[in-house]
Amino acid sequence: MLYILEGIDAPNAGARRAQARPEHLKRIQTLVDQGRVVVGGPVLGLDSDDPAAGGVEGSLIIAEFEDLASARAWWEQDPYVLTQVFTKTTVRPFRQVVP
Repeated sequence: MLYILEGIDAPNAGARRAQARPEHLKRIQTLVDQGRVVVGGPVLGLDSDDPAAGGVEGSLIIAEFEDLASARAWWEQDPYVLTQVFTKTTVRPFRQVVP
């Protein structure tokens, strides 16, 4: 089943985000290599392709996991979560209807 993994950035989390980003991306690459990621990326502060323009406000991943517990356990070990880039995280089931 698919799950939405979302994190909302803490105020002034930019330095922590930048430091944790390589490990965050490396970890996600494992899911990508397994064909489990539908979409993922930063949630931007402005309607711009340049994250620097309005800053990053969070992250969103839609990926396949065995169950809700597995999705939560995976997200809880993400470098952005472990380094407190996020003030809030959520994991919710998602059913894709449109490709």
